[in-house]
Amino acid sequence: MSLFIKSSSMVIECVSLLLLVLLINNVQAARILQAPMKTFDVNQYGGVADGKTDNSKAFIAAWNEACKNNGGGVVLFQKGTYLVNPLMIEGSACKGPMEVQIQGTLLASKEYQYSVGIDHWILFRYVANLVISGGGTLDGQGASAWPYNDCIKNKQCKALPGSLKFDFANNTKIENITSLNSKNTHINCFACRDVIFSNIHITAPGDSPNTDGIKIGESSNIQIHDSVIATGDDCLAFLPDSRNISVTRIHCGPGHGISLGSISSKSITGLSVTNSSLVGTQNGVRIKTKSPSQPGSVSNVTFQHIQMDKVDNPIVIDQQYCPGSGCTAPKTSEIQITDVKYIDIWGTSNTETAVNFKCSENKPCTKIELRDINLNYSGGRQANESCLNAKGVASGKEYPKSYRPSTYR
Repeated sequence: MSLFIKSSSMVIECVSLLLLVLLINNVQAARILQAPMKTFDVNQYGGVADGKTDNSKAFIAAWNEACKNNGGGVVLFQKGTYLVNPLMIEGSACKGPMEVQIQGTLLASKEYQYSVGIDHWILFRYVANLVISGGGTLDGQGASAWPYNDCIKNKQCKALPGSLKFDFANNTKIENITSLNSKNTHINCFACRDVIFSNIHITAPGDSPNTDGIKIGESSNIQIHDSVIATGDDCLAFLPDSRNISVTRIHCGPGHGISLGSISSKSITGLSVTNSSLVGTQNGVRIKTKSPSQPGSVSNVTFQHIQMDKVDNPIVIDQQYCPGSGCTAPKTSEIQITDVKYIDIWGTSNTETAVNFKCSENKPCTKIELRDINLNYSGGRQANESCLNAKGVASGKEYPKSYRPSTYR
């Protein structure tokens, strides 16, 4: 009996020691996880806010040190103007959440040699738990490069770089920044997950080429809200394999409006645009698919509570989209468009055709719903609509009137 008690005591002591070791390890792990984010000022790594000195190396040096910090780090650009040449930032090795706080202005180079052969000005790759904020500005100085954009005529052209690009970014937030005069797309997300854009101001002249505001491709769970976008191309563009996207409280204009596509294959599904306004844009809410195209789909899309003010083409489905030359017969689009809702859309159209559905003859649009549409022609006459190969229903207010009181055919 005494031997049993002694053995039990030894077991208890061993268990207690093991628990103590586990507790110490857990505490150490918790300390690492709770380690405070440390600020890494670019100026301390050779940064110079004179608008002339290249700060690319200083930016990367500050990022790399912040990335090594247990608990994460903040890369700080104080007030001032920092010239930054094109660079790529990797985040896969970072030991905690990261933040880039831009209080001043980041300035892209005007030199043409820094504008061709790459698709970005500042590229973040393989990052997670990243925040970009600070109230500052990214100035792409696009006017220096726009004259070189001849891609519509020249198939051998090299696309100019967009300002801010994210490849494979997860759990990322971009908030309270301004993007000014990008040479190409202002903000581009490719293969991203769980990204929030909020309080973004994007500005470029209405005639600046290809200056899309925010472009999303092959990404999911994206939120865009409370932002003002004025560009020379699409305010928002959603490309194939985009899904589960929420857009709310966006003001767009000038620009080409909010576009899904152009789509030549694959799919877009689960998009909602609500409580937004478009002023003086070329299009309002547009779905465009290329002709010809491979099989694909657009589905589960809702446009709701949207104001149009002097918009050329407020509601558009264009399955004959064919920019440039080399187009074939318009009926060859194989993209199936289905389950698209237009609810409570009002305002003025700059053209008489306020609603224009040009769906595919091969794959007619199905389950199209128009509810409480009140669009008037700003020229004084009554607006009309055009409907080709679309099936669905209309209810509530119907201005312009549909061909039939309740059904499209």
